Amino acid sequence: MARSASRLPGGARVGDYVNLGVIARSFPAQVVERILKETGKQSQRQRLLPANVTIYYVIALGLYTQVSCREVLRWLLDGLGQLSVVRCRVRIACKSGITQARQRLGAEPVRRLHDEVVRPIASGGTKGAYYRRWQLVTLDGSTLDVADTKQNEETFGRPGASRGESGYPQIRFVSLVENGTHVLFGSCMGAYWTGEVTLAGEVIGRLSPGMLCLADRNFFSYDLWQKAQATGADLLWRVKRNLRLELLERFDDGSYLSIIYPSEKDRRKGTSGIYVRVVEYKLVGVTDGEELYRLITTILDPEKAPADELAALYHERWEIETALDEIKTHLKGSKMVLRSGTAEMVIQEFYGLMMAHFAIRGLMHEAALKADVDPDELSYVHAVRIVRRKLPLFVAFPPGAVGSSAPGCAG
Repeated sequence: MARSASRLPGGARVGDYVNLGVIARSFPAQVVERILKETGKQSQRQRLLPANVTIYYVIALGLYTQVSCREVLRWLLDGLGQLSVVRCRVRIACKSGITQARQRLGAEPVRRLHDEVVRPIASGGTKGAYYRRWQLVTLDGSTLDVADTKQNEETFGRPGASRGESGYPQIRFVSLVENGTHVLFGSCMGAYWTGEVTLAGEVIGRLSPGMLCLADRNFFSYDLWQKAQATGADLLWRVKRNLRLELLERFDDGSYLSIIYPSEKDRRKGTSGIYVRVVEYKLVGVTDGEELYRLITTILDPEKAPADELAALYHERWEIETALDEIKTHLKGSKMVLRSGTAEMVIQEFYGLMMAHFAIRGLMHEAALKADVDPDELSYVHAVRIVRRKLPLFVAFPPGAVGSSAPGCAG
């Protein structure tokens, strides 16, 4: 159900909490420099667009998806021009120069920066981030359109359509979302034909003790459940109704104890079984609700998490739909595609987009904490507009990080 954007108490807005250097604060210059060194991508000589600037440019592309690449660079370098250490005229690289800079950088440093920095940010004071003692996260996936080039189609593929094929190749990705902040973390992408369960196998390692992970029925498999449980996190996943779950013990709250097995052979021999607690329920008065919902959880003690609470909690997994909508509609643009024409640049652009989302959500979380409100009450669209409007004023590159590599400076 749609809701109007809430204002912060006292008439304050998200924009009032936007500080200079939001991108650099989320992705510190020293971390960028270290990753460039570790991946061998540091600029070896003075260039119009050195590697450290190019990384920030790739993130900025995620904020300005509906304008030209050159215009994105112009807005970004406007901020650099206000630094007192840059005493020369800043020139804007031509389109080919931008492309060459991105190609020199490649995808690995951007992916490494994403994997190292993008993480859950909720604290004890974040409203809506916890259920009892557990930090809530959700596992889910989606797709994004990419530029219609031969290489993209060969690398990523495209979905079928009622008449032939769809208009654009697509990538598939799977992420974990921190329910309370909508931060997407642990993201992993692949070709369109790559299964979500396959990608989830790479993502699930980002779970940790103290988390409670929600997931839809399409993700369940014995192997993935076992791998997720091994992280120490607790799980609450929906499963299909035809999954065989024998009743071993009925609890007072209506849930029951059962065992899942990797195969029927293991079931017959009673080997490799994992105990789960089963919660079954119906949605009364919901016209489009399904006949029966079936959840399994690693929380075997009903006193720690009663069945009615888990049933209500599971539907919070739709938080990730909101987060994905922020990426696909409000940030990327509903009619836009990832602009890169080669596979390496698509990967680079994807992780830049995810980092742009993380930077905005970090701002909103900070504003929500200061105002003592749930981050869900703040408008993501408003925050995006604030960041886009003020980005040229951000001191994105501290003096120590710019030095003699400042773009456009004569030697």
